Amino acid sequence: VQLQASGGGLVSAGSSLRLSCAASGRSFSNYYMGWFRQTPGKERSFVAGISGSGRNTYITDSVKGRFTISRDRAKNTVYLQMNSLKPEDTAVYYCAAGPTYRAVDYSYWGQGTLVTVSS
Repeated sequence: VQLQASGGGLVSAGSSLRLSCAASGRSFSNYYMGWFRQTPGKERSFVAGISGSGRNTYITDSVKGRFTISRDRAKNTVYLQMNSLKPEDTAVYYCAAGPTYRAVDYSYWGQGTLVTVSS
C-alpha cells in the first residue's frame, strides 16, 4: 500500500498550487483521505479531509476559503487545491487515509511533499 504525494514546490505569496496524492495497492474509495502539514519543531497538523463518497469535506480554519480538497475515486487520488498561498503555509504536506474523519484514525501515510511560499 502506497500513498504518493506530489505537486509541492517553491512559489511566491498569492500563488496557487495543487497537490496530488495517488494511492496504490488497495482501494481507498470507502476511506477518508486527508492532508496534514508539518513545519520543523512543530507537530503535524490536520489541514483538510474528505469522505469516501466525496460529499463531506473538512477544512481547518486557517486555510478555509483558500484551500479545497477533492478526490477522484476512479483514480484513487485526492487533491488539495491551494490558492492565495501565504508564507505561513510553508510546510511539508502529507497525505493520509483512514476509516473515519478523525485525524487520529488516519493510518496510511504518504511520504510528504514540500511547499515553500516566499514573501
